[in-house]
Amino acid sequence: MFRNKSAYPVYLTIGNIPKEIRRKPSRGGHILLAYLPTTRLKQITNKASRRRSLANLYHACLSRVLAPLEHAGLEGINMRSGDGALRRCHPLFASFVGDYPEQLLATGIKFGNCPKCDVEKDDTESNTVLLHLRKIGEVLDALAALDQGNLAFVCACAAVGIKPVIHPFWEKLPFANIFQGVTPDVLHQLYQGLVKHLLAWLEAACGATEIDARCRRLPPNHHIQLFTKGITTLSRVSGTEHAQICRFLLGIIINICLPNNINAGRLLRAVRGLLDFVYLAQYPCHSTETLQLLDEALDLFHENKLIFVDLGIRNNFNLPKLHAACHYPLMIMLFGSTDNYNMEYTERLHIDLAKDAYRATNHKDEFAQMTCWLERKEKILRHEKYISWRLAGGHESDPYHSRPPDMTFGREQVMTKHPSAKSISLEKLTTDYGATHFRDALARYIAQQSRGNDPAPLHGHALDVLAHDIHFPFRQLPVFHKVKWCSVDARGHGNARVLWTVSMQNHNASSIRKNLPWELPIYPQHYIVLLSLLNFTQFFSYYHVKLHFHENYHHLQAALLRTIRGLSDGITMLRLYGLRDPTSPMF
Repeated sequence: MFRNKSAYPVYLTIGNIPKEIRRKPSRGGHILLAYLPTTRLKQITNKASRRRSLANLYHACLSRVLAPLEHAGLEGINMRSGDGALRRCHPLFASFVGDYPEQLLATGIKFGNCPKCDVEKDDTESNTVLLHLRKIGEVLDALAALDQGNLAFVCACAAVGIKPVIHPFWEKLPFANIFQGVTPDVLHQLYQGLVKHLLAWLEAACGATEIDARCRRLPPNHHIQLFTKGITTLSRVSGTEHAQICRFLLGIIINICLPNNINAGRLLRAVRGLLDFVYLAQYPCHSTETLQLLDEALDLFHENKLIFVDLGIRNNFNLPKLHAACHYPLMIMLFGSTDNYNMEYTERLHIDLAKDAYRATNHKDEFAQMTCWLERKEKILRHEKYISWRLAGGHESDPYHSRPPDMTFGREQVMTKHPSAKSISLEKLTTDYGATHFRDALARYIAQQSRGNDPAPLHGHALDVLAHDIHFPFRQLPVFHKVKWCSVDARGHGNARVLWTVSMQNHNASSIRKNLPWELPIYPQHYIVLLSLLNFTQFFSYYHVKLHFHENYHHLQAALLRTIRGLSDGITMLRLYGLRDPTSPMF
């Protein structure tokens, strides 16, 4: 956590919170439940005894924390909801979210086995073996054998495939099934697991030099991070970086040469199947069709995975994280889409509820001070919200209703509050930005707007005559170098998502054309000048589109959006297949 200090926080959330709220740490959808001990028990010299003691300590602490759920789950408890109504609730332990070592620790399963089903360790590479969830009843009967003596207890636990854990925390929780409650983990199972393995396999198959060279030749594109030094030399790669690599990974291995002139078709299909699975698993809304596509993507990888065996990279695929992918469709049907329980959203909580709290202490007996500081912080936050509610008039807000996905593709333009350059002369707009017709275009626009609500707008020569007499009382203008077009999330509400960003640096027209990645000018974000008076003349002139000034800004903006949309759709398809030249044949 900080220097030589560490903490083991446990977070709690409830299932009836909409995921649009739960996945935002600032909304308080998760609370800190406890800090578990982080001792290593180094005084126990025997390693096996130390591991058993640490596991028993973990379960004993969680049993103490979750003990109130035993009575409340069966008998119920009166709880007041956000709308002020008092209801009889039965809180139940529903799911456990954690990475693979934490899943093994919670379920008591040995390393290398699946924490959910009883498949054999040597069969985890198969996607055709029948999967049966572990039977919680048989496991509870084995745990009850503790009263018959240590030897009988150990033998009973071994027979059902678990470690001899004394009273796990889920043993007495009503209606709890820990094996069914273990949820998929996109961050650690997919990005930090399968994608990490895939990168290592591709490096061994294609060579680090060739992969890095292809990464360096990638042209810039929307929302794609460029790794100018390659990807094989990266260390401590985060999940976000693995997600960025997945966006161009398939493109850089097209037409790549494999050892012994082996056909790269199977390699492409294996990589494509795994990447399709990664993206399909993160859909915010699923149907029977998407779950079928999820299975087909995984089957495509398994059908072509032997290419890595033929290349001498792998001997088998008995990987627990690869086997966990087989459980995704069932878990999505039980618990909803994976963004309900993705650990990527809770990583931020370590900063808010552990690191910041530790920094507020005197670094001595820190846990008591951390909990006190967090309690005071929560009280201040609640009081602040109450004051805001009272100042707003004290009216009851409308209850939150989750809406189905909005099929419309609405966009909203977002610009910075302050310009990128506060004062740029009209001469520089022509020389440095290439806006050669800005003065004339602005004069025509002002002349048209000065006529007010005239039903007969001017066109052609009449408008040019009126614009010729317009005098500008200024010689400098603020300039905006960037604008974003955003859309709400897939469910039609929540924070806006950036669709694309249009930006430009201060370069003259000749240098821009000299630095074109292709012979065709297909990167409008490099060329558009965004002024406070919305000058789009340069964009249209580069693409040889005749400029027509409309009656108002909204028409002009719509014309720009249509032009960008038509160009970017074709560009996106080319970029999707990793083509570096518009004349290259598709595979």
